[in-house]
Amino acid sequence: MDPLLDGYRRFRSEIWPAERARYEALARWGQAPETMAIACSDSRVDPQTVFGAAPGEIFVLRNVGGLVPPYQPDGRYHGASAAIEFGVRVLKVSRLVVLGHAQCGGVRAMALGAPPEARDFVASWVEIAKPALSAAGGAAERLDEIEAAVVRLSLANLMTFPFVAEAVAAGRLALHGFRFDIHTGVLWRVDADGVRQVE
Repeated sequence: MDPLLDGYRRFRSEIWPAERARYEALARWGQAPETMAIACSDSRVDPQTVFGAAPGEIFVLRNVGGLVPPYQPDGRYHGASAAIEFGVRVLKVSRLVVLGHAQCGGVRAMALGAPPEARDFVASWVEIAKPALSAAGGAAERLDEIEAAVVRLSLANLMTFPFVAEAVAAGRLALHGFRFDIHTGVLWRVDADGVRQVE
């Protein structure tokens, strides 16, 4: 725990004084982010860092692979869907970003098989992304193409949520897809037309 507590002490001594007014306002008035980001749990890809956002600016959902499941209100546990509902219906975000990334372990598990130690939950969770494999041409070793296809699939799955589709149709919500390259620090925009570097 020492490295984490040392980080907290640096936060309290260096960051908190400069950001105190922001945190106090967020505590007093609550959060009202304009953006929701759906990203992978990967420790190397933090949406707040990638987009240079301050506390309170991005409502973040993170899970293995940064996946969006299809809309399925069946009374079971749906952490990702609950966060999407909260972001769109309660916080009324105006943009929803799916942030994929290079070297994604979740995408690798879907394309090449989950590690033996991750069969209880990961193996079935990443099955959500299986359609992306065929969309990327079926070549499991072309992980960069599959990673982009997974972003497109998650964007498509978002549109299966009636309240997302309704907000998009009404012009209250915009959907965006990106893929972050950890090695180069380059952000790529992912859409139906392809993948292009953000300048």
